[in-house]
Amino acid sequence: MLAVGTHCCRRAPGREIVQYDFSDCSLDSGRRELRRGADLITVEPQVLDLLLYLICNRARVVSKDDLIATVWKGRIVSDSTLTSRISAARKAIGDSGGSQRLIRTLARKGIRFVGEVRESHDEVAHWAGYPTDFDSTPGLLPGTAPLHVPDKPSIAVLPFMNMSGDPEKEYFSDGITEDITTALSRLRWFFVIARNSTFAYKGAAADVRVVGRELGVRYILEGSVRGSAQRVRVTAQLIDATSGNHMWAERYDRHLTDIFALQDAITEGVVTTIEPKVLAAEGMRAEARSVESLDAWGLVARAVTQFWKLSANGSETAIDLLEQAVKSHPNYAPSHSLLAFALLVAAHMGWRRFVDTALVERLALRAVELDDSDPWAYMALGYLAFSARRTDEAVAHFFDATSLNPNFAAAYGYAGWVQAHDGRSEEAIKNLQTAIRLSPRDPFNVFYLAGFAAAHYLAGRYTEAAEYARQALRLRPSHLGARRKLCASLAQAGLIADARREMARLRELQPDISVGWIERAVPYTCEPMVHFLEGMRKAGLPE
Repeated sequence: MLAVGTHCCRRAPGREIVQYDFSDCSLDSGRRELRRGADLITVEPQVLDLLLYLICNRARVVSKDDLIATVWKGRIVSDSTLTSRISAARKAIGDSGGSQRLIRTLARKGIRFVGEVRESHDEVAHWAGYPTDFDSTPGLLPGTAPLHVPDKPSIAVLPFMNMSGDPEKEYFSDGITEDITTALSRLRWFFVIARNSTFAYKGAAADVRVVGRELGVRYILEGSVRGSAQRVRVTAQLIDATSGNHMWAERYDRHLTDIFALQDAITEGVVTTIEPKVLAAEGMRAEARSVESLDAWGLVARAVTQFWKLSANGSETAIDLLEQAVKSHPNYAPSHSLLAFALLVAAHMGWRRFVDTALVERLALRAVELDDSDPWAYMALGYLAFSARRTDEAVAHFFDATSLNPNFAAAYGYAGWVQAHDGRSEEAIKNLQTAIRLSPRDPFNVFYLAGFAAAHYLAGRYTEAAEYARQALRLRPSHLGARRKLCASLAQAGLIADARREMARLRELQPDISVGWIERAVPYTCEPMVHFLEGMRKAGLPE
C-alpha cells in the first residue's frame, strides 16, 4: 500500500489507526472509509491517499512535489491529473474549488487542508489465525480495524470449543457452529458475520470486546461441545460485545439423534434474547429433518472442515467424504450441492486438472430438486454459468443464493467477481465490498481483491487496478490471476519496464501462459477480453 504522509495513516496488524472527524465527515484510516453524515462515500484509492496525506500534513502547505513523491511514488503525472484528483477529493468531502473551505490552494506554493480536525486513536491487535509477515490491506480486509456496527441486530458465532478430548470430534463442534451460523444468517433482520471470518479466531483466547470491534458486531455467541457415543452436551452463551456483559446462557444435554433440534433450540434462544418480537415470523427448521439425516450431516460436517482448509489435500478429503454422503444418502440435498461446488473450486484452484461439468450440473440440479432453499446449489449453478461466460445467468443464480441467505458473503463475492469480468465495474465493486464486510477476515478475500483489480482495470483506472492486484499478491504470492492483472495494469499505466518484469515472473510460475490460453481459460466476456489482452500484449505476453 502507498505510504501516506509522516503520521499514522498507514498501518499493519498491531499498529495504531486513526479516525479523522471534520465538518460533517469521518475518515477512518484503518478501514480507508469516508463518510459524510450517515452516508458511505465511494472514493477512488488514489483520491483517498491524497486526502489522507493532506489531513495528516495539515499543519503545513503541501507542494506538488510532495504529492508526487508520496501519493504517486515519484512517477511523473500531468498537472491535469493532479488537478482532477484534488477536485475529486474536494467533491468527496463536500468542498469545491470555489469555496475552498476545507482544501485551500495557495498560488505557486501548493495546497493545504484547513478544516478543523478531531482525531481518535485505536491500537489494533494482530489477526487471529492469519500470518502477520505481510502488510495488512486497509479498507479491503478490514478485519483488524474497528467497523461500524449495523443498525440491525449484528452477531458473530465463534467456533464452539471441542471439549470431548478427542481431536477426531473436532468436526462435530465445527458442524454445530456452522449450522447455527447458517440458521441465524437466514433471518433477514440479522447481520451475521460469515463462517470463514469467525473461524479465524478458532483456538485463540480472544476478548469478545476486541472481536466485536474487529468484526463490527454488537453480539458474540460462543460455546462448547462435549460428545460421547450416544449423548451430547452443548453450552452456549450470548455476550454483548460492546460491554462484555452476558445476556443469555444455556446448557443442553441431548441424545445424539436430537442434534438438529438442539441447533434450533440454540438459535431460538439467541433470537428471542435479541429480537423477541420477530421470532414468530420465522419458523424453525427441525421438523424438516429426520434422524436418518444425522449420518449424512456428520459426513458433510467433516467435509466442510476439510474444504475450508483451502488446500489440495483438504479439498480431496472433502470431495471423498461428500461423494460418500451422496452415495449413502441420495436424498440429502447439502451433500449434492456442496460436492458440486467443491469440485468446481478444486478445478479453479488447480487442485484437479479436470472437472466433469455435466456431473456438477446434475448434482446441483438434484440439490435444487431435493431442497429448493439450499443456497449452495445456486452457487454451483452460478459458478458453472460463469465458466461458460453466461454472466447474466451466473449473477442471477448468485442472487438466488442471497435471497435465501441474505448474509451469504461468498454469493455477493462471486456475483461481484462475475460482474468484474463482464466490465460491470461499479456493480462489481459494490458486491465485492458487501462480501468483505460480511466476512472481513475471510481467506477468500484474496480473490475479491483480484476482482477489484479487474473492475478497476476495465474501468480504465490502471493505477488503482495494479494496487489491488499487489494487495492480493501480498496475501497469496502464488495467485496467478492477480499477477496477470498486475502485468496488464502496469502496462496500461505506461510502466512497461515494471510490466515486463512481472510478466517474466508470471511466465516462470505459469510456463504455458499465452494469449490463446487466456482466451480459452479466463472467462472475460467479449469486449473485456479484448481490453485485457491489450494490456497483456503490451506487457510482453506471447500469442
